[in-house]
Amino acid sequence: MANRKQRKKRRSNSARRKARRLVRRPGAPPGAMPGTMNVDPEAEASVIQVIAYGPDGFEESPISDVAEIPPYLERWPVVWINVDGLGSEQTIRELGDMFGLHRLVLEDIVHTGQRAKMEPFAEHLYVVARQPRGDGVETEQLSLVLSPGSVLTFQEHPGDVFDPVRERIRQGSGQIRSRKADYLAYALIDATIDGYFPVLERLGERIEAIEEEVFANPNRGTMEEIHEVRRDLLQLRKAAWPHREKVNSLIRDSEGRITQETTVYLRDTYDHAIRIVDLIETMRELSADLMNGYMSSVSNRLNEVMKVLTIMASIFIPLSFIAGVYGMNFDPEASRWNMPELEWALGYPFALALMAAVALGLVAYFGRKGWLK
Repeated sequence: MANRKQRKKRRSNSARRKARRLVRRPGAPPGAMPGTMNVDPEAEASVIQVIAYGPDGFEESPISDVAEIPPYLERWPVVWINVDGLGSEQTIRELGDMFGLHRLVLEDIVHTGQRAKMEPFAEHLYVVARQPRGDGVETEQLSLVLSPGSVLTFQEHPGDVFDPVRERIRQGSGQIRSRKADYLAYALIDATIDGYFPVLERLGERIEAIEEEVFANPNRGTMEEIHEVRRDLLQLRKAAWPHREKVNSLIRDSEGRITQETTVYLRDTYDHAIRIVDLIETMRELSADLMNGYMSSVSNRLNEVMKVLTIMASIFIPLSFIAGVYGMNFDPEASRWNMPELEWALGYPFALALMAAVALGLVAYFGRKGWLK
């Protein structure tokens, strides 16, 4: 009962997600001037968090005004400015003016729904990633801008997969404090891609549960669950596939904004991206096999039902014949061939015994043939 309720809830959530996907995201109208910003009126207000660090320590603080950022840039070798929420056009424009962001970058930041990509500019690298959101397969856009000594990240909603990176900065573990801003960019991209593994693990558990149900008790809900998993995998594939090209472009950056030491780590991230895509493709094949298994299981169950009905019909056909013969209008006085046992005192038990003997004989015959298994 609990599993059915969970499946029903997941199907309801899937329907809501599908409805949201059918709604066109706000953006610049067709034919608008390049670089036009059209902020979603329903977007959350922008909240800025700054983490500045170096080999000797770190400083973390929320800020309410973009003008508070320059002192951090002067004091610390690396500054990470994170913006949660894309509803404040003024804040995003001020950050764009401060760091010299191209107007096309500002447009892509607020017009979410971009595929993962990397675009080089004169003073900075612009990276778009799709990071998992919550426990489902929904993803949100992460915009990352790598500049000398700073990294800007813009997220649609509060909450992300970067808490391990923040803890490494706070505790000074690893080598993140001793490295430049490009290493921080690598760490954030790597955390984004690794965030797909828990999602795929949950999907794998769902596929295993469906597989057990397919061969134990397939029903219409099972088929709906398979279709839902296939839709989720398709959505994940669409989000995860471009990450390979994006990370590969970062590895091949010829402008020197990604150091050779960081490139080595990006190769590991590239391997993670390939693994995620391979896992998604494997799960899609498994879901296709589940659909075939479901159809085979339903067909086998139907064959079993038809087998039982056929056996029952085969047994009752001769019984019906006997009952039909004895039910005909005979006149024993007209001829000795006209059912003389109709006047026999044991005629009725004889007819029943004859039908029982025929039925038992057929059951024994079917049993020797192995048709009752």
